[in-house]
This record gives sequence, C-alpha cells and structure tokens, in this order.
Amino acid sequence: MKITVEIPSALRRFTDGVQTIECSSETLPDLLGEIEQRFPAISKHLRDDSGQVRRFVNIYVNEEDIRFLGGNNYKFHEGDRVLVVPSIAGGAPARPAGGPARPSPSGRRAAGGPADACG
Repeated sequence: MKITVEIPSALRRFTDGVQTIECSSETLPDLLGEIEQRFPAISKHLRDDSGQVRRFVNIYVNEEDIRFLGGNNYKFHEGDRVLVVPSIAGGAPARPAGGPARPSPSGRRAAGGPADACG
C-alpha cells in the first residue's frame, strides 16, 4: 500500500529538503516511526517524550483531521495523502480596531495607527 506524506517547508530542514515521502505504513504510529527512521532529526518535532503526537502538530489525511478519523487507530488506505502541519506561533498581540497605536521606542506613534489615516 502506498501513501504520500507531504512535509511543509517549516519541517523540511529536518528532511534534507525532501517535500514528499512515499510510505507504506498502516497506522499513524507506524507512519511516524517510518518517517523518523528515514529522518531521525524530525522525531522530537513530531512526538513528545511519551511518543504521542505533539499538541502543536496537526495531521491531515486527504484534508481531514486525523483526530476525527480515529487518530492512532485510523487505518491508511492506498493513495491516501497525509499532510503534517506544525502550528506556527508568533507576532505581536492584536490591538482593538480603531484603538490607539502603541508608541514606538522613539516615543512616536507606531505606523498604521489612527494618526496615519488618510482623510
């Protein structure tokens, strides 16, 4: 049985730039093991110390979240496409619409605040 695993750019540094992997695993734990065997550096980014998929990693099978398909018990089918998506965090907290802009380090209003509106 052949399934295709798509590796997003955020994880490709751990797969030597490989974008897709052909696998023949039956279940999610088997699949993760197969990926980790080929690319050991990716292991700590997919699973925690207890071997469970990390909270911030989402796995989709044919665009469906695997958690809603049975999670570790889901049996892959010939031709399944699997996408591994790590959550990416960062950025500044949003300010309320129309709220005051935060001052920049120089003491001036930050760009994009109400004072910059064109009239």
